[in-house]
Amino acid sequence: MKVEEKRRCIAAVRVRGISDVRGDIADTLKMLNLHRNCHAVLIDDRPSYLGMLRKAQSYIAWGEVSKETVSLLLKKRGRLIGDKRLTDEYARSIGYKSLDDLAEAVWGLKVEYKRLPNIKPVFRLHPPRKGFKGGIKKSYSMGGSTGYMGEAINSLLKKMI
Repeated sequence: MKVEEKRRCIAAVRVRGISDVRGDIADTLKMLNLHRNCHAVLIDDRPSYLGMLRKAQSYIAWGEVSKETVSLLLKKRGRLIGDKRLTDEYARSIGYKSLDDLAEAVWGLKVEYKRLPNIKPVFRLHPPRKGFKGGIKKSYSMGGSTGYMGEAINSLLKKMI
């Protein structure tokens, strides 16, 4: 009998640029909607996504995102088609009481963020204040900023919002 594991919400941020990327990795980054540096996406931890994250780990940082960070991302950086901000009116129009309820649904994986109507699937972020810790050419385990970061992705995202 298989034990059902709890799925988690993951944030992936592209930290390296667009030049000199191998073709198969460039295709993987396109499938993740990480077309440019400092773009972020919210995904779940299904095996197909985890495989894509591992393949492109030299160019992205990812980890389990907190509910507060998801709420902050939606309020400050979430955009509708036409570059309009996400508002409580939009959340009410798709069946949620407020933007906080929508953020909780996205974090709890009740709704997939990129499947919401009229929404841009990517968060366009600023470069992090005070720079990337340890540079962008080393993995997080070696003191850099790429690869799996776990809960530390929240501090990186807060520096970039």
